Amino acid sequence: MTARVLRRPTTWAALVAGAALAVSLGGCSGEGQADPAAGAPPAAAPSGAAVTGVETSAPTPTQTPTPTQTPTPTVSATPPASPAELDALYASTRMDSMSLDAKISMMFMVQVPGTDPAPMAAYLAANGPGGFLLLGNNVPGSAEALRAQLAGVEATAGLSPLISIDEEGGDVARLGQDVFPGADELKSLPVEATTDSFSQRAALLVSAGVSVNFGTVADVTADPGSFIFDRVLGTDPASAGARVAASVSAENGSVFSTLKHFPGHGETNADSHTSIPATDLSFDQWQARDAPPFAAGVEAGASLVMFGHLAYSSVDPEPASLSARWHEVLRSELGFTGVAVTDDMLMLQDSGLPEFADQSANAVRAVSAGNDMLLYNSAIDMAPPVAAIRAAVQSGQFSEKQIDESVVRILTLQRQQWERTHPAR
Repeated sequence: MTARVLRRPTTWAALVAGAALAVSLGGCSGEGQADPAAGAPPAAAPSGAAVTGVETSAPTPTQTPTPTQTPTPTVSATPPASPAELDALYASTRMDSMSLDAKISMMFMVQVPGTDPAPMAAYLAANGPGGFLLLGNNVPGSAEALRAQLAGVEATAGLSPLISIDEEGGDVARLGQDVFPGADELKSLPVEATTDSFSQRAALLVSAGVSVNFGTVADVTADPGSFIFDRVLGTDPASAGARVAASVSAENGSVFSTLKHFPGHGETNADSHTSIPATDLSFDQWQARDAPPFAAGVEAGASLVMFGHLAYSSVDPEPASLSARWHEVLRSELGFTGVAVTDDMLMLQDSGLPEFADQSANAVRAVSAGNDMLLYNSAIDMAPPVAAIRAAVQSGQFSEKQIDESVVRILTLQRQQWERTHPAR
């Protein structure tokens, strides 16, 4: 059955009117309705007629009736729901109708190779992931061609799957039309240049049908030997933070901006694509050196934060992507309320470490740590990790309530994306 698309009421009055209409159509209480068993109600006596059983006398002088004041309509003191609250309500309602497996599947974001939309649509229908990742092999010759390619990939009425891409500019750009400066140039230009570059980049992504940009590198380092150096927006916390905030603000309202790679790659030269980089930097040092760009991006309104597969051993020996402690820091100390997503989960297996050899076990650990979405740069067989996460819920390792909270965050972004691409007519 096709789901009914909910539209946002444009005014508080519309909300009140909608609620009143729902009550009048519901007929739950039956107030004001005649009881058929009691027969018809007695007819009212004609004006001026004597009432039976009362002796008549000279008529009393007529008094001018006191005008009845029209009662002032009362509106509930409850303030109007904000657009964000309406989106969250819509998402929560949709989530309530989903099975546990469907909710868990929503937490996956995968890459299906090629420029043919049919395999992507088929994968969506068969597995129900919350979104797709686009890599270079998914991108045709132009943004317009990519938009046409993605046009037929829809989840369900009222929701759009999240379509993500790594579009940093400079060294990491998937779209050939992205000729705007990347971090390698922006770090030595005024902050306004970052705003201009990411505004144009966001407009390009919108024209391509992309909704999530994994494009804001919030890592900070001054070390040219670091593998991340050419991709950072600043070489010190203050300059990086200013440009991170500028990039997020420039993308807001166009695409969902993502900060990466929390808690920060800048403290180690190792590459997390082939290892699990580690540092013994203290938490206090992290707060002073690495936290500010992430805090600035959160304050600017980033919708997602990507967790890196790297370890700050003095805080938690686990990679941050699998660390409940680092998720707590992001939520409690930085105040982030959006979607927490892992870096590519297959990187854990690519590290070659035996403790990360089991794909399903890695997925369970990532959800247990607090991630909302698990990213895979391959069209994995989702059935085994979904089953493993379901078993972890059923055994009490973590609650279904945690799954529900993640799914509402994801559905809220999907709803917002639907409204951007399907405006009310």
